[in-house]
Amino acid sequence: MSAEEPEQPQLDAARPPKVKGKHKKDKPWDHEGIDHWTVPTFTKEDNPAGILEESSFAVLFPKYREKYLREVWSAVTRSLKEVGIGCELNLVEGSMTVKTTRKTFDPFVIIKARDLLKLLARSVPAQQALKILADDVQCDVIKIGGIIRNKEKFVKRRQRLLGPNGATLKALELLTNCYVLVQGNTVSAMGSYQGIKQVRRVVEDCIKNVHPIYHIKTLMIKRELAKDPNLATENWDRFLPKFQKKNVKRKKAPIVKKPEYTPFPPPQQPSKVDLQLESGEYFLSQSQKAARKAADQQEQQRQRVLDKQQERLKAFVPPQEPEPSTSAKPAKEADSGLEALTLSLKKQSKSGKKRDLVPANEFMIPEAQGTAQQTDEHRKKKKRI
Repeated sequence: MSAEEPEQPQLDAARPPKVKGKHKKDKPWDHEGIDHWTVPTFTKEDNPAGILEESSFAVLFPKYREKYLREVWSAVTRSLKEVGIGCELNLVEGSMTVKTTRKTFDPFVIIKARDLLKLLARSVPAQQALKILADDVQCDVIKIGGIIRNKEKFVKRRQRLLGPNGATLKALELLTNCYVLVQGNTVSAMGSYQGIKQVRRVVEDCIKNVHPIYHIKTLMIKRELAKDPNLATENWDRFLPKFQKKNVKRKKAPIVKKPEYTPFPPPQQPSKVDLQLESGEYFLSQSQKAARKAADQQEQQRQRVLDKQQERLKAFVPPQEPEPSTSAKPAKEADSGLEALTLSLKKQSKSGKKRDLVPANEFMIPEAQGTAQQTDEHRKKKKRI
């Protein structure tokens, strides 16, 4: 071991030093002016030989789309023929098929044609669905049916995604530059990769009970921040709103206490025969039972007649008169007060003093005073005549 130890540093010295990035070589076809995110157009000159193997895709469609697909299938066939794709509509099996032909030069166009069939099956209009054949348009079919089990909650949250008169969905389309269609248990979206990604997040969160207005507010702020070139390289988290979850108090179901468990069964209830034995009715004959029943009915009828008579007599009961109050003055004091009042009135009439009366015109509004004066003057003239 002692002889091998001095050889290790000699081997390390013989190795060449490690250079980071030695395999990175200059690429003459790559420079700073190239935008790597742009999708270049694929023409027939890029693949003049065409495709050797045939590829095909088949998509099923619901029964209610059959009539519409028969009407627009000729337009779909013409558009697919321009890119070298053949198509077939099978009404018996309820399926649509696309396949490559000898004229197909773009190997990715068959995937685009498959997406076209998916959109047509999910009730997207043919005029809108045919835009998927363009290179800068992508699509995504978001499945929302299996996120929540409760049917009523699912319908409410799906309607929340649409909004009143489709306002929420329209705002989402404007902010993401995508076409969005809600149909049944799926949501179809068409647009750029970035827009489709935003739409998927908003749709899935909406079904998970996160209102889309929060995402729409965030998207509006991001749109305004993107217009400022000074903020292009900065972090936008300080500008974006942070929404906190609120625990809404709900009515708690009343707790029903379970009775204590006992291994013994409850006592047996007495049967009809047992009750008859207790009352002695079991030993009576048929005629005696009938007589007892008739007597009970007569007693009940007599009681009802008495109750009705008592109700009728209540109308003839006189009401209770109020008791005389203790604070009232005695009769003599009342008579003396009345005599004093009559004496004072007689003195006033003998003295001949008249009270100064206030004319009634003072209590009238100005317009009524004018009309009253005119009527008085008219009456005076008539008396003179």
